[in-house]
Amino acid sequence: MSYLLQDTSFWAFIGLLGFFAILWRFGVHKVLAKSLDARADAIRNELDEARRLREEAQEMLAKYERQQRDAASEAEEIVKKAKLDAEFIRETARKELAQRIERRTALAEQRIAQAEAQAAKDVKALAADIAVEAAAKLLSEKLTKTQRNALVKDAAGELAERIN
Repeated sequence: MSYLLQDTSFWAFIGLLGFFAILWRFGVHKVLAKSLDARADAIRNELDEARRLREEAQEMLAKYERQQRDAASEAEEIVKKAKLDAEFIRETARKELAQRIERRTALAEQRIAQAEAQAAKDVKALAADIAVEAAAKLLSEKLTKTQRNALVKDAAGELAERIN
């Protein structure tokens, strides 16, 4: 054992034990325990706060993802409605154009028919005028004055009968 008393490591160990005993006596261990407990509480609080913030962030993320899905589906609905509206407008315009074309075609056909009827009427009137002039010329050349007067009287009588 005398060998231990001469060893410096032994005395350093004894000094360390004495130092710890003095620290124990003055309650340093309680201060250290309180400090460590306070540090553990602070870390626990920080972890709780981090957990709470993480949950809050996850809720916000879920909320924004829901809003994004809702906005995407709403945009899709708007696009579908716009396509349907465009198709309706295109079909309505097509029908209106067809109706306009039909009306204009009917009007043009009516005008053409009127023009044809007027032309036929004009041709008949012109033919009648030419026939009357030719007959008058022929009659004036071939008939005498008394024959012409008798012919006019007969024609007037026939005309009166046809009118009545």
